[in-house]
Amino acid sequence: MKAKKAISLVSALAAVGLLTGGCGGGGSNTVTVGAAPSTGENSSAANREVAGGASPSEAQAAATGDIPDNQVFLVFHDSQAGYSIRYPEGWARKGSASDVTFEEKANTVHVVVRNGAAQGKPGVKSTFTGRSAPDPVTGKRLPLTIDRYEFPKGGKVAVVDLVTPVGVDNVDAYRLISKSFLWLN
Repeated sequence: MKAKKAISLVSALAAVGLLTGGCGGGGSNTVTVGAAPSTGENSSAANREVAGGASPSEAQAAATGDIPDNQVFLVFHDSQAGYSIRYPEGWARKGSASDVTFEEKANTVHVVVRNGAAQGKPGVKSTFTGRSAPDPVTGKRLPLTIDRYEFPKGGKVAVVDLVTPVGVDNVDAYRLISKSFLWLN
């Protein structure tokens, strides 16, 4: 009986905490999907909201764009452009056969197939930096790391750019993606 009362008390306190968490005179805890990670007094509350109850380190990783170790990957087959590649499940896809982008937060997998030869060594990673598009609310631009791979075949080349914010560790996931690229037929 005491255990049931203790569980009920814990449940009640948790419910009160959730209800009052959104109240108060300070800023907002609203998290906008696709927005740059917040950097203010409300950032830890926002990180907890994004992670849906995950531990603080998992919440921080989710807020900054780290691809989790347990991420599920799907295979995108593009018969018109003639290739397949793996991408993280849940990422938004846009574009057409010869120019496809998968995005989540400031992470991007961008594949362009064009006529011609590779500009770099086939299948070898080249790395450079860039800046994100301005955040629509704050106007801030994130520094980005871009890993580029080129895969030539029969007079055309696929350029695969794997983009992530500087300081975010997506090495393992991006290695899996880059190694998954296959020309069809």
